[in-house]
Amino acid sequence: MKTLIKKNKAVFIGLFFCNLIVAFLTPYILPERYFNDTVIIVFDKGHEIGWFGSYPFAIMFYKLTGLRHLPFFAIALIQFPIVTYLLYKIGVPPNFHKLNLKNGLVYIALLLTGIYMSMPTKEFITFLMFCTIPFIFQSKRKPLFKIIFSLILIACFSFFRPYYLLMPIFAVGMYVVSFIKFENKTFSTIFYGLLIAIFLSLSHGVIRGEYISKLTRENYVINNISKNNINTAIVSPISQDTWYGEAFGIVYGFMAVNVPIVEAIKHILSPQVLAFVVWQLLIFYILFVRFSRCLKNRKQYQFELWTLLILFAYFIVQGIFEPDLGTSVRHKIGLFPLIYFALYYEHFRKDIRQSI
Repeated sequence: MKTLIKKNKAVFIGLFFCNLIVAFLTPYILPERYFNDTVIIVFDKGHEIGWFGSYPFAIMFYKLTGLRHLPFFAIALIQFPIVTYLLYKIGVPPNFHKLNLKNGLVYIALLLTGIYMSMPTKEFITFLMFCTIPFIFQSKRKPLFKIIFSLILIACFSFFRPYYLLMPIFAVGMYVVSFIKFENKTFSTIFYGLLIAIFLSLSHGVIRGEYISKLTRENYVINNISKNNINTAIVSPISQDTWYGEAFGIVYGFMAVNVPIVEAIKHILSPQVLAFVVWQLLIFYILFVRFSRCLKNRKQYQFELWTLLILFAYFIVQGIFEPDLGTSVRHKIGLFPLIYFALYYEHFRKDIRQSI
């Protein structure tokens, strides 16, 4: 008896094998600077191993699993199939085989996933963490339980990256603000999310003596731009030593990592940077349009709305912490399960509706 594979799944499987080859070859192709994090994770020269913090936990994870002792091509053959299988279990949309803008962006994201999963990386751990959210939303639990449990779970992920604790705060804050009648609710909701971020940063400055974005992103870039060869560093044109400089810096950082038009102008002669910029701009635009649609009909798009609130909360967090454009794209691959779920939500709606 012949087994027929639908076109959408055939394309998904075909992309898997193509990108598996990419993942296999990546360690032999990428420049040395792309392995800065990997060197720290594998060799742990600073003796950072532990259970709290992204580097300590990643070092512990790769030590306990034994993956740190494998050659990179073998790690690629393990990690990339795992993350692709998780996406497959979330679902393959029926029109995945059709060449359109949204599918094209996902094809590129799968290519980037293959590249970033070809080595010991914190993004593999992040991917495993955040793929739980779509599965929770697709479960047969009650809607309120799924939403609250997802937010609590994300807060618990802060053992890995402390700033994940901010995501539920921003998401809930934006959700509350979205009930206010604004002329442009989508822009206003994100704007007030940024205001919440600025308020928290300034409050941190009053209590601890230094603003969050100044303490993390700006200080990091100033201290590491030379030795780490950061060529797409995000540096606010206004010093973040003052409250207004910090406020501007957070907004500037948000635009730089999500709507990086200024970064494109700065690196107009760098094709790889421009490729990242175009991919980021189009992803942000599509998610923004979907966010607008969800806000207009929050009951029908309940879980898509919360998926997008979590994503835009993360985009705001990136505006505070991300040191450069390349790192911001890599970190987005860690949250790709959520992006994938948001992009194709309408195709998963039937399964979710049956569970309500």
